[in-house]
Amino acid sequence: MSAQTARSVDPSEIEKFSRMAAEWWDPTGKFAPLHKFNPVRLKFIRETVAAHVGRDGKSLRPFEGLSLLDIGCGGGLLSEPMSRLGFAVTGVDPSEKNIGTARTHAAQSGASVDYRVSDAEALVPQGLTFDVVLNMEVVEHVADLRGYLESTAALVKPGGLMFVATLNRTLKALALAKVAAEYILRWLPPGTHDWDKFVAPAELRAMLEDSALKILKTQGVAFDALSWDWRLSSDTDVNYMVVAER
Repeated sequence: MSAQTARSVDPSEIEKFSRMAAEWWDPTGKFAPLHKFNPVRLKFIRETVAAHVGRDGKSLRPFEGLSLLDIGCGGGLLSEPMSRLGFAVTGVDPSEKNIGTARTHAAQSGASVDYRVSDAEALVPQGLTFDVVLNMEVVEHVADLRGYLESTAALVKPGGLMFVATLNRTLKALALAKVAAEYILRWLPPGTHDWDKFVAPAELRAMLEDSALKILKTQGVAFDALSWDWRLSSDTDVNYMVVAER
């Protein structure tokens, strides 16, 4: 592991998610919240990319010929559906157990994804760039956020997009995404998140701009207790996504 890689990869975070690797595809297991969250973020990514590149997002495989990098791909919950939409998908994760789960599931489902035990920083010296880079629920787990974002921004092709999804550092997020989700509702294992690593939208946008990206959109995502489902929202107090262009 290079010095640059060691700067942002947090070994304790790798170990934490490695312990749960076998449960990635269990919709009732430890990653149940992500399974519930997946449809709204998949729809958002699909519609945003389609509008950006002038494709028909409702077609069967609208993104043929485009490349996508899924950083911190875990078991492949985003990588697989992105592949089915036509992207040439590379999924990277520093956990061998996560990548093992992802490869096994892809073999069973017939999904075509290039899974690698790696991290964003290790890809930069290889000169790799992608039309779309997904940074979904990752930035709140890295050790050096600014350095990490600089590296991931370098992986975006000119004119390409980066999506960053994370948690806002607010008392509301502390109450809902940390205390309620982990200790009251038990949606997540206790200790999954560290509130000190939550990131305010203004801070995230500034770091992305410092990394030579142009901010296109900040989108809130909220949980609707009435429908018991996630939806796009103007509320960025807890969950939000930022879209940036190189």
